[in-house]
Amino acid sequence: MGIFSKKNKENNKVSEEKKLVLSMPLFKGEEGYSLDAIVDDLKNYWKLDVKDVDGNDEVATFSIDGELVALAFMPAPVPSEELESLCQFSYMWDNAETEVMEHTHHAILSVMSGDASTVDKYSLLTKINASLLRTCDTAIGVYQGSATLLVPKAVYIDFADMLNEDMLPIQLWIYIGLVQENGKTSMYSYGLEEFGKLEMEIINSDMDVNYLFDFLSNILYYIIDQDVTLLDGETIGMSEEQKLTIRESKAVYLEGDSLKIEI
Repeated sequence: MGIFSKKNKENNKVSEEKKLVLSMPLFKGEEGYSLDAIVDDLKNYWKLDVKDVDGNDEVATFSIDGELVALAFMPAPVPSEELESLCQFSYMWDNAETEVMEHTHHAILSVMSGDASTVDKYSLLTKINASLLRTCDTAIGVYQGSATLLVPKAVYIDFADMLNEDMLPIQLWIYIGLVQENGKTSMYSYGLEEFGKLEMEIINSDMDVNYLFDFLSNILYYIIDQDVTLLDGETIGMSEEQKLTIRESKAVYLEGDSLKIEI
């Protein structure tokens, strides 16, 4: 993947803060996860050094590479009003409106403190989620509220394995919204703000929807992987010849400002 732009790698204050990141694994059935099984998977599959394990299958804490992790099982579903509007837009989860709304329990997984970057915190969060999903028969997927993402079990585990190839599973961290009106296509990111960056939008493009999705996905990967801060007036493209202007202005499909790529 080649992205051509003027790089501005100033450290953004938001991305460097000691921030909490969290997600909610979902379950269908009476049984929850096994803490021992999760810890074993983290050690054996991900080769992580898990220390200071304290607690049980209901509530537990442990540390990995200086990051404090908390995991709590909640014997109730996530409130339906929080998920109903998301299900119809969850393109990674077929039948989300049925399967998600039938979940019976959830857990809250938090990476709570430490000096790791936001990318490293999300990478760790993803590995723990994947270990939980892999070792728990009743787990059906993950709700990533910071990005309004609902991801089914098999898809989550597959994307998480990108971390074993030194790649970032941004599909599990950032939602790409799609709007098609009057023969035009618009797209927007949701979740980039978690990494201290302005959200991206493409407004009323004539380009093929699949091309636009791949293009925006590559740009988002580049921003997170390289910790690049794009600025108003710069250009970006997938080749040296492609120079697309970036403009900062009031967001169309989001709150606040966004960076829009003119394509």
